[in-house]
Amino acid sequence: MSRHIGRNSRAGLLLAALLAVLGVLGVACSGPDRSESRGCPDDGPTCRTSPAAPSPSATPSATAGEATAGLSASPSPTPTPTPKPTATRTPAPPAKPTPTAGAGSTHGAPAARTNCASPGACGFPDADSTGPRISLKPKKAGNWAIRTDGLVIRGQDITGSLDIYANDVTVIDTKVTSDNWWGINLRPGFSGLKVLHSTITAVPGKGPDNGGVDYAVSNMGASSIEVGWCDVSVFGDALSMGQGNIHDNYVHDIEPFINLGGEWQHTNSVISGGGNTGHLIIRHNTLLNPTGLKEGASGSVGLFADTGVVRNVTVDDNWMAGGAYALYGGSTGATGIRVTGNIFSTEYHPTSGGYGVVAHWNEGGAGNVWRDNRMSDGRLVKPEPSS
Repeated sequence: MSRHIGRNSRAGLLLAALLAVLGVLGVACSGPDRSESRGCPDDGPTCRTSPAAPSPSATPSATAGEATAGLSASPSPTPTPTPKPTATRTPAPPAKPTPTAGAGSTHGAPAARTNCASPGACGFPDADSTGPRISLKPKKAGNWAIRTDGLVIRGQDITGSLDIYANDVTVIDTKVTSDNWWGINLRPGFSGLKVLHSTITAVPGKGPDNGGVDYAVSNMGASSIEVGWCDVSVFGDALSMGQGNIHDNYVHDIEPFINLGGEWQHTNSVISGGGNTGHLIIRHNTLLNPTGLKEGASGSVGLFADTGVVRNVTVDDNWMAGGAYALYGGSTGATGIRVTGNIFSTEYHPTSGGYGVVAHWNEGGAGNVWRDNRMSDGRLVKPEPSS
């Protein structure tokens, strides 16, 4: 991680001395947006040096504990959503449930090493680096239908959910505890949603899907949204969208449940159903899916062609673990899928996912790239050809 030379450095510094200083700085254990080491162990994965997205201002245009403009005195009536259809992608174990080790990297990403104490120890998001940064004021909102463009919700501890029928809404430094189908949902035809530095969770057993809850953040529209520095838990398909910028989040403790169809709901830390119109970026997140294989485990990242062809997805510099497979790669027809520099952890299964690292990777798809992805013991991972 580069550092600026002090403003009062003497103009007469020799070039050799400057190079020596920079050489010393270059060996520090560093990671995205970190100014000092968080205790990266000598035998842990090399802390990444790619830049993270900059954090937004800590003082957006809303008073802490309030929302700017258009606050309704009482929440709007709860709409009745269409129950989520039962997923049909139950995986079958492959003949070889072990990752294939590559012969060696030809690119510049640092190799992973063994025995990383935790994702956070090497610069990946955790409970300490995500969620609200300020004190919160309680608010019982029910299903809060938001219809005011540009609304900023900040500093609130919301019991309820946000159903957004407006443009350019920002949810920042807030906690949402939902018992609805979603925590935060953007409706079709609207754009510009940002969910930053927030916690989105639910009470297990209290949701409408036979006690379950489905989406922490859902983008039902065709525009991109941003979800960053958030602590997300409980929801079955935590971050659900076809296009958006998902970065620096900590997704964990997904709660399995039997849905209204009487089957275990398939679970994913991030899910995209295909047919997307824009670019989906999944970068520098910790994505954990501890769901058991007999309890609906699907993926840490699930790119599925459920509603159309999967295209234009970047999966870069994430820590992933769990699911039946840690990554579902989009299947036949998928194009523009770039999977680079990720660590597949063995904290739940020896092969990261219960059956393997990756399934349905379209090796020959135009623009598809698989590069520098490793197991947490340092082995390069190469996907097996899609059957």
